[in-house]
Amino acid sequence: MTDSDIFDPVPRPTATRPLLGMTVLVVEDSRFACDAMRLMCLRSGARIRRADCLASARRHLMVYRPTVVIVDLGLPDGSGAELISELSGTVPRVSVLLGTSGDSFAEDVALAAGADDFLPKPVSSVIAFQNAIIAQLPHERQPKGLRMVSDDPVRPDPLAYRDDMAHAADVLGDDSDERMLDYVTQFLRGVAHSAGDRALETAAVRLADARAEGRPTKVDIARVAGLVQERLSDRIAI
Repeated sequence: MTDSDIFDPVPRPTATRPLLGMTVLVVEDSRFACDAMRLMCLRSGARIRRADCLASARRHLMVYRPTVVIVDLGLPDGSGAELISELSGTVPRVSVLLGTSGDSFAEDVALAAGADDFLPKPVSSVIAFQNAIIAQLPHERQPKGLRMVSDDPVRPDPLAYRDDMAHAADVLGDDSDERMLDYVTQFLRGVAHSAGDRALETAAVRLADARAEGRPTKVDIARVAGLVQERLSDRIAI
């Protein structure tokens, strides 16, 4: 089933909603980052579906073929580059395949895997979001004429950030799992960067550096865990 099957007839794009009639699958483990995508889809007229891991995305894609797939590179069950590589070679191919991450090296990884383009985090501009998608659509599907869209920055729900902190706290509770510790360090670095939480981002970067250099990490893990708990203790985290 394609996203077009959802609509009868398929709505046509308008000047204020240029992605009307399209479905965007966001493969993203951060609720905060996904809420930003939800708001941009809402302003653009697109429907959004979310998968929080590779397994969930693959289950979704067995049933639906969205117009756009946006894949975060760091996921709990593997690299988003794996899914990008799979989708880039699938026939029929999704119309638009984008990678996203807050890591500076991730753009090269996503494009090498077969992504059409890359959205660096934080993704806050509606116009940039729309342009990245529309530029990759087949010519006949690109909306014609001028677009009239407010580019006021999107503001994700702060409680979604708290949900991310709860997820991180659960993973940090078992720091004996080396793979998951690497995952949650990357996860917190990206989420904190998107939210402008400099203290948590700095602590996560220090933990990542310590692990990469083989230094003791007990103090760094405790520092990150303490910052996560501080944010969980507030009703609204940011």
